[in-house]
Amino acid sequence: MNKNKTKSAPYYNIGQLRVDYWNKLKIETTELTRCLKGSEEEISHILNVKELLKDLKVVECFFAFPGKERLQKLENAFASNEYASLSHLVAATTRQLLGDSYKNNPDSINSNENKLELIDENEPQQNIRKNHFEVLFVDNITQEEEGKLKHNLRTLQTPNDNFSYGVVVQRSFQDAMITLLFNHNIQAVVVRYAPPYHSKLITPLILPYIEEVTNLDYSSQPETDLGPIIGELIKQLRPELDTYYVTDSSLGHLKDNTIKGFRRIFYQSEDIQELHLTIMHGIAERYSTPFFSALVEYSQKPTGVFHAMPISRGNSVFKSRWIHDFGDFYGRNMFLAETSATTGGLDSLLQPTGPLKKAQEMARDAYGSLNTYFVTNGTSTANKIVMQALVKPQDVVLVDRDCHKSHHYGLVLAGAYPVYLDSYPIEEYSMYGAVPLQQIKSKLLQLKETGSLDKVKMLLLTNCTFDGIVYNVERVMEEVLAIKPDMVFLWDEAWFAFAGFANNYRQRTGMFSAKKLYEKYKSTTYRKQYNEHINGLKEDEQSILPNPDLVRIRVYATQSTHKTLSSFRQGSMIHIWDEDFRRKTENTFLEAYMTHTSTSPNYQMLASLDVGRRQVQLEGFELVEKSIEMAMVLRAKVNDNQQLSKYFDVLTVHDFIPDEFRQTGINEYYTKQEGWNRMNEAWEKDEFVLDPTKITLYIGKTGVDGDTFKNKYLMDKFNIQINKTSRNTVLFMTNIGTTRGSITYLINALLKIADELDDEFKALNDKEREIRAAKIHSLTKEFPPLPDFSYFHHSFQSLPGVSGGNLREAYFLAYDEENYEYIPLNDCLSLIDTGRKLVASTFVIPYPPGFPVLVPGQVVSEEIINFMTALDVSEIHGYRADLGLRVFKEKVLDRHKITTSIGGMSIDNIKTD
Repeated sequence: MNKNKTKSAPYYNIGQLRVDYWNKLKIETTELTRCLKGSEEEISHILNVKELLKDLKVVECFFAFPGKERLQKLENAFASNEYASLSHLVAATTRQLLGDSYKNNPDSINSNENKLELIDENEPQQNIRKNHFEVLFVDNITQEEEGKLKHNLRTLQTPNDNFSYGVVVQRSFQDAMITLLFNHNIQAVVVRYAPPYHSKLITPLILPYIEEVTNLDYSSQPETDLGPIIGELIKQLRPELDTYYVTDSSLGHLKDNTIKGFRRIFYQSEDIQELHLTIMHGIAERYSTPFFSALVEYSQKPTGVFHAMPISRGNSVFKSRWIHDFGDFYGRNMFLAETSATTGGLDSLLQPTGPLKKAQEMARDAYGSLNTYFVTNGTSTANKIVMQALVKPQDVVLVDRDCHKSHHYGLVLAGAYPVYLDSYPIEEYSMYGAVPLQQIKSKLLQLKETGSLDKVKMLLLTNCTFDGIVYNVERVMEEVLAIKPDMVFLWDEAWFAFAGFANNYRQRTGMFSAKKLYEKYKSTTYRKQYNEHINGLKEDEQSILPNPDLVRIRVYATQSTHKTLSSFRQGSMIHIWDEDFRRKTENTFLEAYMTHTSTSPNYQMLASLDVGRRQVQLEGFELVEKSIEMAMVLRAKVNDNQQLSKYFDVLTVHDFIPDEFRQTGINEYYTKQEGWNRMNEAWEKDEFVLDPTKITLYIGKTGVDGDTFKNKYLMDKFNIQINKTSRNTVLFMTNIGTTRGSITYLINALLKIADELDDEFKALNDKEREIRAAKIHSLTKEFPPLPDFSYFHHSFQSLPGVSGGNLREAYFLAYDEENYEYIPLNDCLSLIDTGRKLVASTFVIPYPPGFPVLVPGQVVSEEIINFMTALDVSEIHGYRADLGLRVFKEKVLDRHKITTSIGGMSIDNIKTD
């Protein structure tokens, strides 16, 4: 889609620019009222105000509020030298805009069209709380016709409506697309008449922020086709929006994709009231929360509770003398909604037929899947459900070794054979990146050579990783399907639930890529491309395109909704885009869902998933963009501040992703000299990209390790909570709940920590300085090498010539304490030197970094022991420092070796590493 090179910009996005310019105008107009008439100071402020009004007039063309009408009033007041009125209106407008108060009281906008005064926000207003949005009309009409349209639509809105809306009119294709990029308040688009293509509003000010528009080129298309094309592009850019088409063409002349591409098609002769009612109904449908509404209604009914749960209705709490404070803390509604009932307007999670079924269908549409299921005990359980549903004993699963532990345990439960994939190491920061595509393909081709490709069922990858590494999902799936056209993909998107609601991010999600590839492979264009590709291959050269006659799109994504969107803790979802789901997997999936899902799910959690879906459909685009903006602001603040940069660095793209995986060559998101780099091209083309909402702060120069920095400084002193550290980094994350205030608080805390480090350093004596220097040297120069996965001992090897292993057999062999022993870590290397193969009998998971360095049945390597010895962390799951490393006894391995066979072949005959 993108053709131009990435541009730098003085602001991260247009929202940041817009806020800054309004604040500047507020300051300038305030100062203007204080100047002596005719003074040089007044002349300077007049010039500044004139320039700001000129720039803001361009920006506000794409918004209903403040909009171009408000800017015209400001210009009139300025031209008339009414500086006091101008300053008052600018201040009020800025306050409304920054506080979003105009959305609560839209009457304060519309009822004063011909006045400079605004309704006082502090005065009590009737019907003040409304949900306000904006509608984009694409229509090449005159200014007079635009005014009439807005007036007619405004008169149709009544005080009793639950929603209100403003109108933005754009007269060209490009301006419509820019509005969709800039204006997050747009909830519906009405395309009327055939718009011209080129914009008359593009200026150098907004040019850096509209790459998605300037890189499009539909200028050669007939104007009659531009309206339907806008409808198609909206589904890519803002798929949550309602789209309507107004035309004079007869039904027989409308193309099928035009009819299917819009929510509804109107004719010019139809009453505008019908259009208005349709717009309002579309918003009401997305606003609907079937399960939450049913739960609210249930909570208000008088009932007699004669089933389980004494806490239901709060009966056991509020009449208690001893736990009444618990009820006071949570409030009565929490307990009124607590029930184990599955009737009376509610529903069963295990077999939904009512509001819960409808809620999951609405989530399906919002997230772009074919099927969506709510999960009430976290993505750990969601992962096990998918694993059990899709793989059976002795199926082979390709899996990144440093994925979440739930996947490893899921493999044990399913009895599948893992072939572990190694992510590229980032040794300087004691963490791993992601699995290169070339390694995945080489494993598959190795399996193909051994005749075992038919046993491979699934590829399981984490996207994005805890540290923010994001795969090129479409490319991975396409090139893997070229080798194995029926591969099932499980994308662990635990930290990526928000990604479906931002344009750049969406293209790297499982659901979006699945649909895109499905439609691509069904097209005649692709079949022609495939045939040309195959004819051009050299002998024995592997195709990178799947065979359209064999390929099947089978994609699953598990998401921790509660991690990045609005949901109570452990609220998760499973999204499915599997064209064979009904035929091959639905029964086993439902069995697995029954296996792992409680018959007594938490209804408040289910309601939060329902409400969270409503939120992302109506304001996800805005909130996700703001969370990215907050992350970018934090990066800039640390980089630009001399005191902070003395001790801290924000790691960026070139720190996490080697050059060979960054085809576009982008190194930084921000530099003080050049400003912001737009990410569009990199997110489209590079093998890996970095999610900017994951902010890794390098702290090696402080001389304090990550765990100590987290506890001693962030938690104890400032109550700042974070999830992850490494030897020399701490990880911060922004999300849709992050505010400017929280970013300011974090910067304030880091400044105080930097000052404290200064004071500590000044107070050190010579010996203490020597110790501090050694610690800094260790954290910045001495990096423990990160070990790759070694191999499974031949007793547990699953397939001849393949590194996969029988994880389940090794895991359960360790249930008998006679089969294992403990060896102190310090003795392990000497035993390895004598030739003994130490084989892990349990998972060993240091935290941080939080991935298994050993799994049951894996041979312990010298590199793994060195890594564990160098780790300065106190928490290693599966390892007890007082006992040592738990390994299988040699005699058990010898005996197990004799009794184990694969497909009738003795394990002795299998070549091992």
